[in-house]
Amino acid sequence: MKKIKIAIFVLLLSLPFGIFAQQVASTERLEYAKKNIKTITNGDRALKALVRNADKHLETDITPVTEKSIVAPTGDKHDYVSMGPYWWPDPSKPDGLPYIRKDGQRNPELQKLDRNKIDVLTKSIRALSYAYFFTGEEKYAKKAVDNLKVWFLNPETKMNPNLNYGQMIPGRNGGKGRAEGIIDTYSFVEVVDCIRILSKSKAMKPSDYDSFKQWFSDFLDWLLTSEIGKDEYSAKNNHGLAYDVQVTAYAIFSERNDVADKFIKEFAANRLFKQIEPDGSQPLELARTIALHYSIFNIEHAMDMCDLGKVRGVNIFDKNTDDGRSISKAIDYIRVYLGKAKEEFPYKQIKEWDENQNKLCWMLRRSTFFHSNPEFDKLFDQYCKTKESDTKWLFYAK
Repeated sequence: MKKIKIAIFVLLLSLPFGIFAQQVASTERLEYAKKNIKTITNGDRALKALVRNADKHLETDITPVTEKSIVAPTGDKHDYVSMGPYWWPDPSKPDGLPYIRKDGQRNPELQKLDRNKIDVLTKSIRALSYAYFFTGEEKYAKKAVDNLKVWFLNPETKMNPNLNYGQMIPGRNGGKGRAEGIIDTYSFVEVVDCIRILSKSKAMKPSDYDSFKQWFSDFLDWLLTSEIGKDEYSAKNNHGLAYDVQVTAYAIFSERNDVADKFIKEFAANRLFKQIEPDGSQPLELARTIALHYSIFNIEHAMDMCDLGKVRGVNIFDKNTDDGRSISKAIDYIRVYLGKAKEEFPYKQIKEWDENQNKLCWMLRRSTFFHSNPEFDKLFDQYCKTKESDTKWLFYAK
């Protein structure tokens, strides 16, 4: 037990080459990188770093959702439990209850629950699965499949396919979860891509693959029919957009294409055009205390949906309205702050300015895969400060 906790802590502090846990993995881009590893920018260095990281994850022990001291009101340790990240004890109350909100400031109490376990799981699955993809070495696939089984399949340890207690707030709502908790599992969007990769390995039996598909089909049912799921569907900011991406990704993975096609078809009108103003601004994201981050965050989610749309033969990226609302306009609005000092940003960004400058670079790079833009390529080359060993060089290879 002590060994597992130490391993998790170390992993959360490591991963220096910028592994994402939130993106759709484009098969086309991955195949291009694999085929051209010797000629793409920083290809060799990024691959070596990926393999080194995967080697570390061969020793990663996944802490299951069942291993926790704070259990859901159901008493079932298989039920996922997390806390709203920006909620803190009220200093004016002896017991701190009910908690109060401090936007953009994460409460370290989160570590007592299940949210960080998902981070460890997805970072491990991602590193191992892509190491298997690029090298073909079965040891990476075997460890990844074993870890996946701990979280999704093994009867003693698996997570129930619901988020009934996601992002609860101490002292509020009787300990029940909130719609906002659904974003906790956004990284599962990439997990299902990794499961597809691993399905080609000797380590994953066809019966295991079918069981993973069934888990995500059950989770999809919960997303579509639960009150919490319906509330998140109604969210007007990045949460609603992220909900659509999760539903669509899990629907495609579990071969429920009728659901996927419905969400893809409705996405532009239901989400994009309601969240982006004609000038490209995203008012609900710009109102946050980390406005640059959330503006990029929401655009990245939109591009995830664009990748999912391509799987079903639909071009979402180029959709627009008569008054100019589009993903491209949103990108244009926020990218003018690339290379600028924090003081020139007319909104709040209380932390991580330099980090988000780099995210801006990769947002521009990714957008060029949907619509070629030499100007964005020049801006990327000018301002990107990402390490040569970062795995993003593989995922957005040119």
